[in-house]
Amino acid sequence: MRLPYAPSSVPSSSPSADIYARIAARRHPRPLIPLDRSLLHSPPVADGWNSFLGAIRTATLVDAGLLELAVCRVAVLTHAVYEWNAHAPLALRAGVLPEELHAVRTLSSLATGSDREIVALQESALTRRQQAVVRYADEMTLTVRVRDSTFAALQTDGGFSDREIVELTTGIAAYNCVSRVLVALDVGENNDKEMKSVEELLE
Repeated sequence: MRLPYAPSSVPSSSPSADIYARIAARRHPRPLIPLDRSLLHSPPVADGWNSFLGAIRTATLVDAGLLELAVCRVAVLTHAVYEWNAHAPLALRAGVLPEELHAVRTLSSLATGSDREIVALQESALTRRQQAVVRYADEMTLTVRVRDSTFAALQTDGGFSDREIVELTTGIAAYNCVSRVLVALDVGENNDKEMKSVEELLE
């Protein structure tokens, strides 16, 4: 971490005590994580972050496995080791198969939409629905502009409703934000480490 971590708790008389309490309530029964203690240098930012990410993680309809798959893809594309190591186990717990997670980890960028990229995606272990999510995550993360064909695949191959598309989009965008904070501040001292392999995650 390039900054010292904020304290893990504050006295009840502290002006930021209510913010700490809201973040602790979302994390319960776990303690505050290093990302929380990084953001808590600015309690108003930490509070807004907690509300936004809390909504994405607990109040959305999009399939948890697909959301975690997208988060893991963002982590790979942005080299956010902390994010991958935290969310790859959640993806497996949410029903993503090991071979599917391995594909997310190893597929080359799909941002240009070349024939070679599309063939590699189609030949991967990913389902058509997962392929639509990964293409969307790649374009949102690397080129920002999403091709019409990629967006249409969310509706056709993905079968996502309008609400689910908004939730998936904001989820991918949010975890792009997360990864950039994690890497810029080296939260958790992970920047020089390797992402865990799927085999290690299964041990």
